Amino acid sequence: MSLFNSWFLLGFDELEDLLDQATKASSDGYPPYNIEQLAEDGLRISLAVAGFSDDELSIEIEDRQLVVKGKQRDDDQRVYLHRGIAARQFQRSFVLAEGIEVTGASLNNGLLHIDLVRP
Repeated sequence: MSLFNSWFLLGFDELEDLLDQATKASSDGYPPYNIEQLAEDGLRISLAVAGFSDDELSIEIEDRQLVVKGKQRDDDQRVYLHRGIAARQFQRSFVLAEGIEVTGASLNNGLLHIDLVRP
């Protein structure tokens, strides 16, 4: 039973859905990320995505969530004697507050930077 099923919290279904999304989004620790404030209204999410190229990453907005996906392709030409760096796919989601907009993204030195503005 959810806290939001209480009779005195009618109409808070959207808030319950947002909390559920945030809980599901934070369950996996890969890839690690930072969130920093750039200016008074600017934010930057930086994800550690070493080994991924531009075409192996996607950034989308789905239902007030910023969704970052990464999928590396297996290279059949390589023969590994030891493989300690996994070619692991991921999906990382961030719940966005109303009005937050993505202004750009860049990949630099193994870090994917996603810039946001908060009006």
